This record gives sequence, C-alpha cells and structure tokens, in this order.
Amino acid sequence: MQQSLDSISDCQTTKTQDSAHTSMLKNFLSGGFFEPLLSDFRIIFERDPAARNWLEVVFCYPGLHALCLHRLAHWLHCRGVSFIPRLISHLGRSLTGIEIHPGAEIGQGVFIDHGMGVVIGETAIVGDYTLIYQGVTLGGTGKETGKRHPTVGKNAVIGAGAKVLGNLQIGDRVRIGAGSVVLQNVPSDRTVVGVPGRIISRNDSASLSPLEHGKLPDVEADVMRSLLSRIEELEKQLQTLRQELGVRS
Repeated sequence: MQQSLDSISDCQTTKTQDSAHTSMLKNFLSGGFFEPLLSDFRIIFERDPAARNWLEVVFCYPGLHALCLHRLAHWLHCRGVSFIPRLISHLGRSLTGIEIHPGAEIGQGVFIDHGMGVVIGETAIVGDYTLIYQGVTLGGTGKETGKRHPTVGKNAVIGAGAKVLGNLQIGDRVRIGAGSVVLQNVPSDRTVVGVPGRIISRNDSASLSPLEHGKLPDVEADVMRSLLSRIEELEKQLQTLRQELGVRS
C-alpha cells in the first residue's frame, strides 16, 4: 500500500516538473521573447543607412549579436539559472566587444551602433528605441548594493564615449553628447554635454531625428561670440570717447 502511495506521489512530482519545463519552453518560444529581437532587427534598417540587406544585418552587426545573446542570458538570469548567463555574457563580450550584464534590462528596438567598448551594468535599465554609440558606459560609482546603475528612458541618444554613472534617472528623448560624463539626473527632452555633463538646452523632439546626434548646441562658442561682440562694442565706445576728448583739448 505504501509503495502504491509513493508511486503515485512520484508520478505527480514528475508531472509537475514536466509541466514546469513545458511552461518554461512555451514562454521561451512565445512572442514575449522573440518580439524584442524582431524589433532590434527592424530598427537597424530605420537608423543605419549602411544596412542594405538582411544578410548583412544578421551576420555583420555586432550590436544585434550582443543583444540576441543578452536576451537569452537575461531570460535565464530571471529564472534563477546560475553561471550560464554570465558565461553567455562573457562569450558575447569576446565576440562583439560589447559587455552587457545578464541582469540589465534592455527594451525593444534598442540599437547599439558599432558598439565596441560598450559596457552596461547589472542593474541598468535601457528604454525602448534607445540609440547607443561605441564606447558608452552605463556604470556604477562604487561598491554599493541594490540599484546602482542608470535608468535610461525611451528614444534616448547616447553619443560615442559618453559615461553615465550611478543610479541616475535619464528621461525620455534625452541626448547625451559624445564624451560627456553624466553624474546627475536628466529630465526628459534635454540635451547634455561636457565633463561633468550639464543640461544646455531643451530638445525640440518634433523636429530632430534620432540620428542627428551631432547637431548639439555649442554653449562655449556662443559665450565666446557674445564676449567678442561686447569687446568690439566697448572698443568703439572708447574710440569715440577718445575722439571727443581730443577735440575738446
């Protein structure tokens, strides 16, 4: 009798495990996993004029390769699998030059252009349709635990070599200039440049294309032009004053 009960219990346990495995496989094959990959693939044709056909994109775009490997690693990471996600991340880094921790959350339609040297930390969150250029770091600033990497909103543009460090909130449609180091929160629809990064203007999201990341205001040049104009005006006033004093004398 006891053997019959044990046999029934083992059978139920096996069925439960099989059901769990089947559910996991269905989730893996569902649109929830593959839809972001399709968005990553489509966005390349929209944002890269060098993308001529699907064969080039599939085999010659390291940004797409890195995202594909990351989505697999992240899927395993979220289900408590140890070691394998980090191994996939390491292999992806070796193959593409792009390092994305399995714990990072990457939205759909993200485009990593060229990508060499890109580093995205464990607790980073990247919003949908964000454009990231080579050399970008979304990193931390110390050994603190918990949320320690940036959260980037949707449709952001992060220029080549830019560093966004710490648990920061970067809003939607933010543009970060090449080589900038961002150390503070940035509201939506802003442009940030410099070291440390500072907000220099509000974006006109209706008129700017995501690819126009080079069209950033040059605040220093504007200030210099204003100073030179003021100096010229003062010199003219001084010359006029000298002439008046010379006539009187």
